[in-house]
Order: sequence, then structure tokens, then C-alpha cells
Amino acid sequence: MKAFHISANDAGQRVDKFLTKAAPALPQSLLYKAIRKKDVKLNRKRCEISTRLAEGDLLEVYLHDDVFLLPDQSAQAFLRAPAQVDAVYEDNNILVLNKPQGLIVHEDDKEVVDTLINRVLHYLYGKGEYDPAAENSFVPALCNRIDRNTAGLVLAAKNAPSLRVLNQKIKDREITKLYRCLVFGTPEPPHAMVKAFLLKDESKNQVRVYDHPVEGARTAITEYTLLERRGPVSLLEVNLHTGRTHQIRAHMAYLGHPLVGDTKYGTAAQNRDSGYRFQALCAWKMSFDFTTPAEHLEYLKGKAFTVPVLPF
Repeated sequence: MKAFHISANDAGQRVDKFLTKAAPALPQSLLYKAIRKKDVKLNRKRCEISTRLAEGDLLEVYLHDDVFLLPDQSAQAFLRAPAQVDAVYEDNNILVLNKPQGLIVHEDDKEVVDTLINRVLHYLYGKGEYDPAAENSFVPALCNRIDRNTAGLVLAAKNAPSLRVLNQKIKDREITKLYRCLVFGTPEPPHAMVKAFLLKDESKNQVRVYDHPVEGARTAITEYTLLERRGPVSLLEVNLHTGRTHQIRAHMAYLGHPLVGDTKYGTAAQNRDSGYRFQALCAWKMSFDFTTPAEHLEYLKGKAFTVPVLPF
């Protein structure tokens, strides 16, 4: 038998969703069978799959201990990542991080240790703000993501209530993210809201851009403002009104102004003498433009954070 004492970070979840995270070695079929057979008790009483947990609840699963055991992982993977992060802002609930170019946010097929989220976990672990042994189901998480070779601001939640609020605010577009980039040439007009249709090619991790709807393509709306001309290149500020894969890189290249350093959507010939190894793109500003209540995060309303120095 295994007992789970429900904390604030666990509250609000359905019984089945909680157990999927709290007991990842427990087979799904056995989990649902145990609930149906009343081998899962909430506060000593039977419960349903959809029952919501509350802080202070006691959830007991009457199954043999072996079904909860994961293969020996020897050490938490995040402890093998660096423990340093560049925090632009931090409080008890959130972190606003300045991610460097070249660092991936979450693990992929090539990198499973040194990721931004693992650095965050190691950092919080070192401060005593995250202890995986004390958590049933919650792990501090990133609320947004940017490409490996894009620099800039990423938002992280330290607790489950904050993660829930921030994810909803991002969904409702009450958190604004502005980007700055260097492009070849000078866009005309100097300010525009442009629309296109982006079709992702999963095999190439690349998108194709069309000026008309095509099957499978998603609408992309990009607003750019010319800030400064620098000889053959221009500095732009970009506001994404949709969030599509590689939207800025693909859309600006389609308009005839690929990002400096971007050989995926630009050309090697253009970039040969540019001196840039990565695309000159930075998520440089994040503002909390709440228009609806933000519960315990109301204090963030009106705050804005920027990258101290652009990497280009």
C-alpha cells in the first residue's frame, strides 16, 4: 500500500491524473482497475477517476509496493546539469530567466541533461526550494519556450498554483512577449502587421510560408517595427500575434528579409561574412498585462522585464 498526503502543489488535480504523475511506474491499466475495484481510497472512502483532490486529503492505493518502483535511476538527472541560471527576476512564485543561445529548454533526442529546465531544478534544489522527495506530483516548470539558438526571456513557475495561473494568462494573451532581431535589408513600410500561412514539415523541422490558405497550414500574424538601420542590416522589434513554429524566422525570410545568422531560412552566402553563428533573435521583453484577476499573482500586474544586453 502507498499513501499520498496531498499538498498545495497537488490540489485541484483529478485522481487519475495525479496518480499518473505521482506513480509513473504504475501501469495505466492497473491504475484504472484499482480505482474501479475500490483499491484507491480518498480520506478512507471510495473515489472516482474524476474526483478532484484538495489540500490536506489522504489518498491511499492498496496495491503491492513493487508496482510503484521505477528502475534504479541512481541520481536525479537535473543534478548533472549546471546549477547556475541568469535570473532577470525572481520571487517566491516565479523566475524570469535569460536563456543563452545554444541552450535547449527541454530535453530532445540529442540532449537529456543540460537543459534550461534541468538548470532551474538544480538551482532551486541548491536553494532548498525544490525537493523531489517531498513532492508527489509537482515539478517546477517552464511556462513558455524558445528555440535552442534563440536567446531571451523564459518564464518559470516554482509552484503548482502559479503554473496554473501563468499558463492561463499566456493562453489569454495577458502576458506580452516582444522580440528583437537583426535582418538583412530594410523592410518597407517601417511598421506593418503581416499575415501568412505556415505549414510545418516535421521531417525537416522547418515551415513553408504561403500567402493563401493551404491544407494543414496555420495562420501566422506578425507585427514588426523598424528600430534602427545598421548599414546592410536592420534592427527590428517584433510582436507575435500568433505563436507558430519558427514564425519570426520564416515570416521575415518570406518577406525578403531573413534574420542575420539564420541559414535555415536565409542563405549561407548571405551569412558567410556576418560573424553570427546563430540567428540574431532575442525574446527581449516580457510584460504582465493582466486584464482579469490573477489570484495570488496580482502583484505582477503592470510589471515588465527586459534582457539587460542584447546578444547581438
